[in-house]
Amino acid sequence: MAHLVDIHVGKRIRQRRWLIGMTQQKLADMVGIKFQQIQKYETGANRVSASRLWDIGEAMGVPVAFFFDGIKENVETDIDTAGNVPTDMLADKEAMDLVRTYYAIPETQRRRLFELARVLSDVA
Repeated sequence: MAHLVDIHVGKRIRQRRWLIGMTQQKLADMVGIKFQQIQKYETGANRVSASRLWDIGEAMGVPVAFFFDGIKENVETDIDTAGNVPTDMLADKEAMDLVRTYYAIPETQRRRLFELARVLSDVA
């Protein structure tokens, strides 16, 4: 059974990779391993060594500490009882795609879209 820390680190690798739009194959090529190994890291099935985690962080532009952010508060994805919102929204590929797309919109239009979303959520 995978250790909760390995699962958390794997989720953070996947989240960052999705956020920057990087494929498993691209990340694997950058750190000199097979993409299947990235898959195993992301699920927590295999532990990531310190040196490999360093290489992954370098490839994705984040420090090693990034992979441990939030570990005390959120080692597993839970559901917020107030509104069925995952407490770890960045673990959801659709949410990550939405965030990436949102920030690709010019700032003035992004602000208008945000206000529209706020109004729609108040109506629901």
